[in-house]
Amino acid sequence: MGLLSNSASFVRYSVEGELPPDFLNFAAERIKEHAFHDIDDSFEERSVGWVSVMNMFDSEFPYASFEVGDYIVLTLRIDERKVSAAALKKFSRKEEERIKKEKQVPNLSRSHLLEIKENVKIQLMKKAVPIPVIYDMCWNLAQGTLLFFSTSLKAQETLEDFFKETFGLQLVLQIPYLTANHLLDDDERHSLAEVTPDIFV
Repeated sequence: MGLLSNSASFVRYSVEGELPPDFLNFAAERIKEHAFHDIDDSFEERSVGWVSVMNMFDSEFPYASFEVGDYIVLTLRIDERKVSAAALKKFSRKEEERIKKEKQVPNLSRSHLLEIKENVKIQLMKKAVPIPVIYDMCWNLAQGTLLFFSTSLKAQETLEDFFKETFGLQLVLQIPYLTANHLLDDDERHSLAEVTPDIFV
């Protein structure tokens, strides 16, 4: 469930680093450079990029802007081709048997087996359809916070790396203590620093 759903799960980040001058123009340029590109008509294994939250096929943003007031709202789209281990094993063994029969040899060298496996993987990859997944994000520029609508650790790692690559800024996951520290004033932060864990047994 994402940003526009009736219910959603999300994690909260703080955005660390100084925003460059004329940030919105900078962001527009960087988002364009890191927009999603389709791999349906190629043999690439993976593509990661930004698309509109309104339409996963809109990577040029002609219909809906990513800028909404003090927010930047984007969807991280990841398309990936996968070949199952079972299919790879099956067709590799099949090709091995064909070659052994053709050459009339009982066994093949390790390097030859690896070569067969790699060739088979390439052939299967060409037939595989890229599977898309999308994750929404909402970045509050005024507060320096970001909501990412996924609790998947793998998705979070991809976001953190790709966000830094796009904007040159660091994302820091906000555990409850850090979130409280961000929201409280100086006096309240002093009290928070003195909080100690307790055991409820």
